[in-house]
Amino acid sequence: MTMDVFQSLITQNRLLSEEVKRRVDQLAAINTVAASVSQLLDLNQTLQTSLQAVLAITSADAGGISLIDETEGVVVLRAQQGWMHDFVGAGAIRVPIGQGMSGRVIKEDTVIIWNNLSETTELVVPSFREEKFNSLIMAPMHARGRIIGILSLMSYQRDAFDEDIRNVLQAIADTVGVALDNARLYEISVENKNRLSAILGSSADGIIATDQFGRIQLVNSTAARMLSVRDSELIGVPLREAPLPPSLLDALVFALSSHGEQAKRMLQVSLPDERVISVMVSPVIVERQVQAIENADGWVVVLQDVTYLHEAEKARTQFIQAAAHDMRNPLGVALNSLEMIERSVDDPQTRELVQIATTGITRIRSLIEDLLNLEQIQSGQGVKLEYVNIGELIEEISSELWHILVERQLQYHVELQPGLPEIHIDKRWVSRAIYNYMDNALKYTPNNGSITLRVFINEPMLHIEVSDNGPGIPFEAQGRLFERFYRANGTAHLPGTGLGLAIVKSVAEAHGGGVYVHSQPGSGSTFGMTLLLSAVRA
Repeated sequence: MTMDVFQSLITQNRLLSEEVKRRVDQLAAINTVAASVSQLLDLNQTLQTSLQAVLAITSADAGGISLIDETEGVVVLRAQQGWMHDFVGAGAIRVPIGQGMSGRVIKEDTVIIWNNLSETTELVVPSFREEKFNSLIMAPMHARGRIIGILSLMSYQRDAFDEDIRNVLQAIADTVGVALDNARLYEISVENKNRLSAILGSSADGIIATDQFGRIQLVNSTAARMLSVRDSELIGVPLREAPLPPSLLDALVFALSSHGEQAKRMLQVSLPDERVISVMVSPVIVERQVQAIENADGWVVVLQDVTYLHEAEKARTQFIQAAAHDMRNPLGVALNSLEMIERSVDDPQTRELVQIATTGITRIRSLIEDLLNLEQIQSGQGVKLEYVNIGELIEEISSELWHILVERQLQYHVELQPGLPEIHIDKRWVSRAIYNYMDNALKYTPNNGSITLRVFINEPMLHIEVSDNGPGIPFEAQGRLFERFYRANGTAHLPGTGLGLAIVKSVAEAHGGGVYVHSQPGSGSTFGMTLLLSAVRA
């Protein structure tokens, strides 16, 4: 081997070693910055720490970090080190996006070097010249595929930055950009959390939120006062084990056992202290990219104290029921008289007027009968309990309605859970309640539609549900459906006294249960009632 070849190999080896060392130093510099800022979540701390780390591994005399404010359309200097003047505070440098050096960096999306600032005409901030910098390098900072700001390094020396620093600075800038974006997102999340806490704390409604496993994660102060518990007694506790009134707990556990769109429910619960709580239960569905959670990702329960509405309704009902007793006999006399007149007249016009009057009095009598039925149920008078085979009861009701179902060409399905026990109920009133649900479904289901009557057990309750594929009910109206005389918008033309669902509610409560509804506009409705299974025949 000749000496020239040997010297050439030595030179190549030295150059290779220097290149390897340079690359290692570059990687070390990038890792140093990443280690310094990767765990930070405070935006201001991330800005200052990032700048310190960059200056520590470069030969720059000063540095700055500017962030893009898309709302105002400017690039704002947010951090600086090594400068003579303060351009971050009240007199922060703000350059319109697209102008000056920062505008060029953003437009070209690349690292740009100016090694003789005294000759450049791109400066749009005259006060920057007072800093006496002669070299400047600027790199766009990226996060989530977009430019979020600019990392700048300055030197008092001319030609301070060579081409080798480009790639390193770009990698460092992107590392800083990701850290800053994470800190910004964390800052936004904290701000939103604080805002949400303030809203929840000032809400007149009680709010309880759970995770996908039913553990309580949030209880606002209104809910804690309403239920006479401390929020610390509920946070982290599975809902079914929470120290809540039994009537409310049973209703919530059942509501949370439902899935899909029909999981949204609204119901009313009477508490032991005679307060009445309106309960709205809604599932929370979160789109996930990493892990899909089956069913709901959590639940939100909204509680409203509607005792005052219940008391007003009770007072109104007492007045109407008293009036109904007084009107019952005179209406009977009037109806008998009209029937006698109708049989004795031959004039068609007179007969038509008599028929109109007869129809009106008949409707009033139906209303009075419903009011008196409500009074009987709520007072407990006339309630006769017996052991009833629920399957046979459903069959009887289906037979009574069969001709209507056939005439309307409706698809009718009965779903009975196998092995249903005999239940201790008042057969007459439970039959009336089921019939009212079926009558309600028949009113709103179009011809050739579908109605399903199902019965199943969810301890400690027997559930009876009637589903239809009618127009559905707006969620905001569902909380009032079981009030006396309430008619949803657009239903005034349909026959009825407005007491059918109120009777169902009273029947269910008289049997230790309650009522519920879940519906989506355009997707039909499901009305349900529960009966306590505490006394069943073995």
